[in-house]
Amino acid sequence: MPDGTIEPKKGRKFDQVLEGARQVFLSDGFEGASVDDIAKAAGVSKATLYSYFPDKRFLFMQVAKTECARQADHAIETINMDAPVQKVLCDIAMEMVDFITSQFGKRIFRICVGESDRFPELGREFYESGPMLIRNRLVEYFQKAVAKGELNITDFELAAEQFHELCKADLFPRMVFNMTDEFTPAEKSRVINGAVEMFMARYGT
Repeated sequence: MPDGTIEPKKGRKFDQVLEGARQVFLSDGFEGASVDDIAKAAGVSKATLYSYFPDKRFLFMQVAKTECARQADHAIETINMDAPVQKVLCDIAMEMVDFITSQFGKRIFRICVGESDRFPELGREFYESGPMLIRNRLVEYFQKAVAKGELNITDFELAAEQFHELCKADLFPRMVFNMTDEFTPAEKSRVINGAVEMFMARYGT
C-alpha cells in the first residue's frame, strides 16, 4: 500500500479524477465505490486513473486531504484574524460546524469509521489531514492571541482540542447516531455561541 505521506503524480486530468472520485465516494461510500464508476464519473479511462492513483485507498485519502485543505484555506481567506478574539472564535466555530455537518464531512467520517477495521490507516491519515490540521491552525491563532494579551492559555494543544469538541456539542452525536441529518441555522448558532462563551469563560482575559 502507498504511504499516506506520498504525494500523487500531478497531471492535466488530476483535478478531474479527484472530483469524479469525490462524487462517487460520497454517493456509494468507500466499499461501494468501484474504480470503473470513478473513471466514468471523472470522464477518464481506468488507465489514466491508475496513472495518478495506484489504488482506491490512496485515491480516497487524496480526496479527503484535498477537501480538508480547501476548507482550511477557505477559513484563512475569509476570517479576519485581527478582529476581536470573540469575533474570530465565532467565525472559526462557524467554519468548523459547517464542515462537521456538511454532506462531505459526515460521509468522510462515516467512511473512516466504517473501514477502520480493514484499513486502520484510513482513520489515522484522515486525522492527520483533518482534525490535526484544524488543531494546528487553532494553536497558531491562540499563540498570537496570547501574545497580544487577548487569551490566557498555557496548554495550547489541549485548548485547541477543547474548542473543537465544544463546537461538536449536541450536533455531532445526533448526526453520528442518525437522529438527524439536517440542522437549522438556529441550532448551529446555539452551539457556536455556547462554545465561544464557555471557551472565553475559561481562557479569556
